[in-house]
Amino acid sequence: MFTKVVTEEYPEVKTPTAPRFHGRHQLNRHPDGLEKCVGCELCAWACPADAIYVEGADNTEEERFSPGERYGRVYQINYLRCILCGLCIEACPTRALTMTNDYEQLKGKTRAGLIFEKQDLLAPILGGMIAAPHPMVPGTTEKDYYQGKVTQAVPEQQDWVDARTGDDESVEEVSR
Repeated sequence: MFTKVVTEEYPEVKTPTAPRFHGRHQLNRHPDGLEKCVGCELCAWACPADAIYVEGADNTEEERFSPGERYGRVYQINYLRCILCGLCIEACPTRALTMTNDYEQLKGKTRAGLIFEKQDLLAPILGGMIAAPHPMVPGTTEKDYYQGKVTQAVPEQQDWVDARTGDDESVEEVSR
């Protein structure tokens, strides 16, 4: 009661968040660029605020987005409803959904701007990754992906993508 009140000077002075702060969600990728989300919809079922909408679809050999037989075709999080409780993170069986420390993107000028789509939530393509769709690493199974045996995309995957895109500039190159 007799201590001085601390005033945060946000947004001029940004203080770092706690390491375990629950902020914006992120859909993670495997090290070769395939998505970890298998479209099981368990995160949507676990959400007490009904803020998550997922539509699963089947992978095909021509369009493979995840190593499993299914992937999340539509993924939306409505941040007008989300209470950032983290129950969706606990429900995810593949660790596809995590929460970042970022909270500044959770503002919008319109209501529609606070409904994040799959492309807004996907983790960025890093070095050694190829944007999906592409086949799994040759000689691996779905189990190998979840055991962490895949470390990056291989040239065979890049060749498959190049054959279908015609060496498009928007496709990330694998570091050879």
